[in-house]
Amino acid sequence: MYNFQDKTIREIALEAPITVRVFEKHKIDFCCGGRVPFTQACKNAGADSMVVLTELDHVLQSPNTNVNDDLTKTAGDLIKHIVRTHHDFTRSEIDRLRPLADKVVSRHGESHSELAEIRDLFNNLAEELLIHMSKEEVMLFPYIERLERAVETNGVPPMPHFGTVNNPVQMMMYEHDQAGEMLRKMRALSADYTAPDGACPSYKGLYAGLQYLEADLHRHIHLENNILFPQAIDFEKQIYAVAGSVE
Repeated sequence: MYNFQDKTIREIALEAPITVRVFEKHKIDFCCGGRVPFTQACKNAGADSMVVLTELDHVLQSPNTNVNDDLTKTAGDLIKHIVRTHHDFTRSEIDRLRPLADKVVSRHGESHSELAEIRDLFNNLAEELLIHMSKEEVMLFPYIERLERAVETNGVPPMPHFGTVNNPVQMMMYEHDQAGEMLRKMRALSADYTAPDGACPSYKGLYAGLQYLEADLHRHIHLENNILFPQAIDFEKQIYAVAGSVE
């Protein structure tokens, strides 16, 4: 059995990305709250650490395990993947789920008051995500790509208006935390996205869609917080190490 007790969830997910499927199953945060030691993370999620270890061992020993190459992607390739796979999906799901949420609230809101709260939380989350993704695509991601090119060519990119890349990175990570908190509230209100007996297809479809969006956002945030953003900070340190412009 692998020895993960002395590692954080983030470290495990980076070392063996296939493990995120186990963390998702047990609702263990591997993105926003991934810097927590394994045993404490299991305790926080109400999961038996030995059961989780056994399942981690199983997926890591599986002959069908697919190697995740996120760590070997260039920053530019990882950005393209994030935008095409996660940003595009998030936008399409927001467009799809908004009218569905309104429909479900209009039909079932009187007998299930939590639906209106979930709908309002989702709308707030959607607005924040749309602004957040736009800021990344317009401001942060292009600068990270410039940093990567500068490292490759031994150049120095123009200093952006936000100064060090740490500033937008910290803001994006804070917004990720805020999104994670809204996701936790939605899951709690929906009893882990469990539709009541006899729920109509729209009701079940809404919960299924929200649950899938949550899982995708967790993977999306993991790629940014734990891989792309540390790369960007390292690029900047490499570029300005001699001049001492960035600590």
